[in-house]
Amino acid sequence: MDDVNANALTGTLAFRLGTLGSLVSARFAAAVAPLGVKPKHVGLLAVLSTGAPASQQELARVMKVVPSLVVSLADQLEELDAIERVRDPEDRRRHRLSLTDGGRDLLAACLAAAAELDAELTASLGAADGEALMRLLGVLASEAGLPG
Repeated sequence: MDDVNANALTGTLAFRLGTLGSLVSARFAAAVAPLGVKPKHVGLLAVLSTGAPASQQELARVMKVVPSLVVSLADQLEELDAIERVRDPEDRRRHRLSLTDGGRDLLAACLAAAAELDAELTASLGAADGEALMRLLGVLASEAGLPG
């Protein structure tokens, strides 16, 4: 069997982004854990912060997750008084979710944790390189259909 060039693999963008992404995800999860949330909770809070109250079905579509996950996340966030559920006046079978003041405070704390982690991750980069990295990651995220 031919030897695989390990340097060729570890030098690929896919390997580096995947490995770094795993490490950063774990660090972000650890940073928000003391707040009583996980990254998926933070994602739901972030989506809700962008506009009007949304149905659980709409949120599942936007987040690209199964509706039952949104229900579970919403249950937990409701226990934290971060969101509120209101029956949709147009369809009594649906609930609309919206952030509470506590939810906005929780999201702000999560943003602060993310910003602190960003600063740690980019500490060895100059300002121009940090800005370029964010711009390029935004391009890749947009092309993948993710928020830029």
